[in-house]
Amino acid sequence: MGKIIAIANQKGGVGKTTTVINLSACLAELKKKVLIVDIDPQGNSTTGTGLNKTGLENTAYQLMLGEAGVRDCISATEYEGLSIIPANVDLAGAEVELIGTNRPQYILKKELEKVRDEFDYVIIDCPPSLSLLTINAMTAADSVIVPIQCEFLALEGLTQIMNSIKLVKKRMNPHLKLDGVVFTMYDARTNLSQQVVEDVKQNLDSDEIYTTIIPRNVRISEAPSYGQPINIYDSKCAGTEAYRSLAKEIVAGE
Repeated sequence: MGKIIAIANQKGGVGKTTTVINLSACLAELKKKVLIVDIDPQGNSTTGTGLNKTGLENTAYQLMLGEAGVRDCISATEYEGLSIIPANVDLAGAEVELIGTNRPQYILKKELEKVRDEFDYVIIDCPPSLSLLTINAMTAADSVIVPIQCEFLALEGLTQIMNSIKLVKKRMNPHLKLDGVVFTMYDARTNLSQQVVEDVKQNLDSDEIYTTIIPRNVRISEAPSYGQPINIYDSKCAGTEAYRSLAKEIVAGE
């Protein structure tokens, strides 16, 4: 049975989508069968894996509204072992349209249960807010990975997402757990990056923090504009090595 992981942080700009794309691609590189589920209306995981998000027939929007089945919404990418349920701006209207429907927070869970056995990992890219879409992701997921940018106010974002995980666990998904926090955009030259890491380590158990730290790396920033994961765009850069290390750490932890 495949593992469903939500990549979430209510704070924007923390490397959430970057982690979804690059972690998924590096898991696929390890011969794992991976499905990305893009439920962020910005659709950046969709474009970051090489799909044109305009003109897609079946996306996460159609899936959430019951207009298409989960298998109809899965698109192949050009990368072996990596598929995606894409998203575009249409998804922004889904929350309003779902008001008044029966158990709307369980829609994604119900659909992903139909295909989870066909994948080793299902990686969900959440919006940067505690919206109905994020709640759907956490209700469907086995666990959550929280990217934390090594910048000021990082702990504030961590507190918010930890509270959200507890809330969803209590009310909708008693099996949900924190897989771990992964530090992103780490700059070893700055005292701030080092301080953020130390502060988080004081607030979490060691088994809740991934050993791998993702560095601030210009190649990671460039790759999405080419519609490529980092391991394809530049297979030897520091960013690629970091995401490969994270993928191996996640596989080893199963």
